[in-house]
Amino acid sequence: MSRSRPDQFYRVPVPVPVLVPAGVVNFSIRSNRSPKSQPHNHSSAAVHCCTAVATIHRCRCCYIATGLLSFYHFLVSWVFFMQASVMLTLHTDCEKIGCVGDTCFPHCNFSSNATSHYLQWKQWDCQSDCRYHCMLKKEQERASLGQKPVKYHGKWPFKRVFGIQEPASVAFSALNLAMHFHGWLSFFILLHYKLPMKLDRKPYYDYAGLWHLYGLLALNSWFWSVVFHSRDVELTEKLDYFSAIALLGYSLIISILRSFNVRLEAARVMVSAPLLAFITTHILYLNNYKLDYGWNMKVCVTMGVAQLLIWAIWGGITHHPSRIKLWFVIVSGALAMLLEIYDFPPYEGFIDAHAVWHATTIPLTYMWWSFIKDDAQFRTSVLLNKVK
Repeated sequence: MSRSRPDQFYRVPVPVPVLVPAGVVNFSIRSNRSPKSQPHNHSSAAVHCCTAVATIHRCRCCYIATGLLSFYHFLVSWVFFMQASVMLTLHTDCEKIGCVGDTCFPHCNFSSNATSHYLQWKQWDCQSDCRYHCMLKKEQERASLGQKPVKYHGKWPFKRVFGIQEPASVAFSALNLAMHFHGWLSFFILLHYKLPMKLDRKPYYDYAGLWHLYGLLALNSWFWSVVFHSRDVELTEKLDYFSAIALLGYSLIISILRSFNVRLEAARVMVSAPLLAFITTHILYLNNYKLDYGWNMKVCVTMGVAQLLIWAIWGGITHHPSRIKLWFVIVSGALAMLLEIYDFPPYEGFIDAHAVWHATTIPLTYMWWSFIKDDAQFRTSVLLNKVK
């Protein structure tokens, strides 16, 4: 699935001017007065003198502190600038000679026809390959100095495997895809081959169609997650983000419809229309105006937390027979969501917080579809008892 990755910019700070304290101005005004205008008071003069000295001392300290702070910011900015210059030099030299250190790339010296079809399909050209290997070389230098990994273009430095950018996330996304397919298929078999059906060969379960659509959206979302983590380009990034937003938004809709037991088609349309309009507008905004990672993260977290609360409260109020499964998924999902907020660099260049989040959702997906099947059985039995 998607992640937020705001680009970072650095600039040299401008020192803030320090205003002269009012005490200094007042002292200078008093010192210019005529001796006749005030009676001689040696104790008062001593107090004024001490106050002025203390004020001037504080003022000097402010100037010194401001100067040191400005120098520190300048030094930090200079270090970042030098690191960027080194990366740019490595990148430029790589595109000219086709090598980074002892590693050379054939498609930097020949035409694109000489590149393997697999790498062409993955869109690994000379520029992207140079950027990747320059990043690895820089990270090796940082590791030798005992420094921690840093993000490049808003992403952690991952190690490729057969041209795959994030192999761990790809593997876990594929397992989530398989788990959703297994859950949706078993749900379909349960409804149409195991549970009683109406005379028109339709299931008694009122929400069968909604869950079938949910399964298709989940399969679509995890498919594009596999593609995106395999190769991060603008097209795959947008498809991954938009499919995840669509799945989250629809999950919120189905949580409202099921928890409030909305069965009439007209009522379902009235509830779903505003949310569908918001989701569509949000996707169009990200696609046509600005791909704002921070705003998208807030929207997704809000929709996720809202549906978790709705399911949790509904399970407790209705005393659903499978509420333990439901609460387990809710609590575990909320804890797993923290991995999307508190990020950490990839271990050995492969597994980061986002990959761990994908791993935790695999067993939760199995439990979630188990709850959906239990709900179908429970709802069917209730309706059959009413018919009898």
